Amino acid sequence: MSYRDILRKYKKDRTRLIDILKEIQRAEGFIPGKAVPAVVENLGLSTAEVEGVISFYHFLSDRPLGKYVVYLNNSITAEMFGREGVLRAFEQETGCLWGQTSPDGLVTLLDTSCIGMNDQEPAAIINGTVFTCLTPEKVNKIVGWMKEGRPVENMVEEYGDGANAHELIRAMVSNNIRRRGPVIFGDYAPGKGLTRALEMTPECLIDEVKKANLLGRGGAGFPTGLKWEFCRKEKGEEHFVVCNADEGEPGTFKDRVILTERPEMVFEGMAIAGYAVGARRGILYLRHEYTYLRRYLEYILEKMREQGWLGENIAGRSFSFDIEIKMGAGAYVCGEESALLESAEGKRGEPRDRPPFPVQKGYLNQPTTVNNVETLATATQIVVHGAGWFRSMGTPVSAGTKLLSVSGDCERPGVYEVEYGLTVKELLEMAGARDTLAVQVGGPSGNCISENGFGRKICFSDLPTGGSIIIFNRSRDLLSIVSNFLDFFIEESCGWCVPCRAGNVLLKKKFEKIASGRGTLQDLREIEAWGKIIKSTSRCGLGQTSPNPILTTLANFREIYEGLINKEADFIPDFELEKALAEACALTGRKYQEEHHHA
Repeated sequence: MSYRDILRKYKKDRTRLIDILKEIQRAEGFIPGKAVPAVVENLGLSTAEVEGVISFYHFLSDRPLGKYVVYLNNSITAEMFGREGVLRAFEQETGCLWGQTSPDGLVTLLDTSCIGMNDQEPAAIINGTVFTCLTPEKVNKIVGWMKEGRPVENMVEEYGDGANAHELIRAMVSNNIRRRGPVIFGDYAPGKGLTRALEMTPECLIDEVKKANLLGRGGAGFPTGLKWEFCRKEKGEEHFVVCNADEGEPGTFKDRVILTERPEMVFEGMAIAGYAVGARRGILYLRHEYTYLRRYLEYILEKMREQGWLGENIAGRSFSFDIEIKMGAGAYVCGEESALLESAEGKRGEPRDRPPFPVQKGYLNQPTTVNNVETLATATQIVVHGAGWFRSMGTPVSAGTKLLSVSGDCERPGVYEVEYGLTVKELLEMAGARDTLAVQVGGPSGNCISENGFGRKICFSDLPTGGSIIIFNRSRDLLSIVSNFLDFFIEESCGWCVPCRAGNVLLKKKFEKIASGRGTLQDLREIEAWGKIIKSTSRCGLGQTSPNPILTTLANFREIYEGLINKEADFIPDFELEKALAEACALTGRKYQEEHHHA
């Protein structure tokens, strides 16, 4: 299909810009400069708008790529379990340095942030196909197949469990469901929740969700019933329901498992939310890394339409609601709901100023409720079983169950559905973790706790989390973990505001100074102060949490930092003259010792 055919297919819909660019890239291997004027003319956009979108998203490229494009995950768990060996094997077998394309144009080797496979690392995406549990030996075999010209989908020799083996998925991804709870993995009869919802008034439905005290499962914990109520009361030409399936927080993968094994429950929850807020249309915003699930999810949607659970006059009533899938293109910041809405409209995923909030002016400036995958699935079960049933689990503040994505140094990584109120110590025992040094609760943007905090409870009033739990044993270097997290935030910042764009780089440099043994007590004080400034002055949640890797490890492992600093000196400059001279001499081909002597 030529890119002109692609443009005709999307009928000048500006909100489908990302889909258009991705299809052009599939057809051409990249987005050629000659395609931009055609897109500009067809959609009535400026050149800057189109090129701005191309430059913003990680998986869009305006430079030619190889026939096979390898995106190797660089998350901390990938590093822990052998990423370096896998990287070197790819370089050796392809004759190509990382970040480049092989001389024969066959392979491009690139880094990417967490791809939602932390329980089966190292992992990579190659031409849209996910490869898990990689080893140098597996790399040798894969590159051999590339040289033979084998299609990537034919390189998958065995499939994962559950729906991963479905003919529309055929992925080697494993679900690793370690503990099934009564909500997400409990008994479920498709359509039952929606039928019950339609027997109530929208107001009564919202009241039931409010009574259940369902707090948002994406991490922020905003009351779902209240969000639906606010959205319903807003006046607009149309209301929307958006499901946030952009789980980009490193260490989080439970939404992937829900979408694989319980997609009907999620889509039914979207329809229930649609009835509650007065919406006729819903959007599932699916992260690019989960593209391999799209055909299967489209199939489930079509099946639900045929069964009368989506479309016109659902369950024989006057309520009509349908869902479309929109894809991300690689941007962590799009997990923030206003950035997600910008992306769903085909724009750069830059957070909006708030207020107005999405419930007031969301998708296409209309009232919109944005809810997490797990939140919507949970809402379906609440409508079926009632608020009292849900409140009987968890704690008084944090009702119900929570899906946790557990990875790192443990015998049983995977997904656990547990009641809120579980202690970290109990979870470590459940997962088979031993000699644990630290637990990262809530991903890099969360809280790194020491053994002193293992008695704390996973709940909104103590240790809240969107789902990410990464375990580190005593063989790990905590500072290398912090460094990985800081690099992640620097890479993923949208660059809109100075505190986040520049502040995180300065924070990393100060951290490196301390880690190298050249820091002082003043540097420790400065790094804490800078972190607080970045948190308090950044525009969105990314910058407001990006200093947490330093601030929480400083709070809970201060002895590690204090053991590195020079307590005698009041000041040690960041700039090292000797080092700079040595680097300059190396670049100019001069001998450093001679130059230094003459100086």
